Amino acid sequence: MARPWTFLLCLLLAACAGEPNRAPVENRHGEKKTVTTPDRYAVRRGDTLYSIAWRYNLDHRALARLNGIPSPYTIYPGQQLKLRGKPPSSPPTPVATTRAPAAKAPAATASRPVTKTSSPRVTSSSPAEFDRKVDAWHWPTRGTVVRKFSATTHKGIDIDGKAGDAVLATAGGSVVYAGSGIVGYGNLLIVKHSQDYLSAYGHNRRLLVKEGDRVKAGQKIAEKGSSATNTVKLHFEIRRDGKPVDPLKLLPKRG
Repeated sequence: MARPWTFLLCLLLAACAGEPNRAPVENRHGEKKTVTTPDRYAVRRGDTLYSIAWRYNLDHRALARLNGIPSPYTIYPGQQLKLRGKPPSSPPTPVATTRAPAAKAPAATASRPVTKTSSPRVTSSSPAEFDRKVDAWHWPTRGTVVRKFSATTHKGIDIDGKAGDAVLATAGGSVVYAGSGIVGYGNLLIVKHSQDYLSAYGHNRRLLVKEGDRVKAGQKIAEKGSSATNTVKLHFEIRRDGKPVDPLKLLPKRG
């Protein structure tokens, strides 16, 4: 006859095996909590497709395909997006970023015109802008790396410094998110460099660029701060096809 603790252990293992995808989120004290990736997500005001994909460690292109959203990635508050499942066979071509406007999604009626008051703000970009590869990566700020990358608990690196230190674009690209809507990142910028690569800059004191802005490698885009954390630092990430990679493997070696 099985002992009670053996039966309980089996139940716990079975429950863990059946849980949905989870993503770690860090609070201002550096503590980790695990966030379950739901099957669906209700779009909130200020969201972009990029920020939603980033929140749940997804490739923005896959998220667009899964929901049949063509460029320029128009989303609306209250819209239900699938986060998991099988995408349709014909993917849209990503050419722009769209922030969810204040207005609700228009009702699904045939040939209904969209008025200016309900239209989202769209910043167009040429597909050719993101076809080229990243030639070189640059350090996003001065300072010492005080925490390194971990594939399971820390999706980037932390670089210390003083409040107000310059935060620089690691490579040329287009700003696809600027805001504080993703828990654990504080004032955050996400920059798209190519069809494959995105970079992120968190905990800033002040953001100096906005969504849709084109930035050059080495351009000052923010000021280092301590938003959503208890120390001044830059949290820096690079993601390829939606998956975090170790920035230290791409950044140039320091002398």
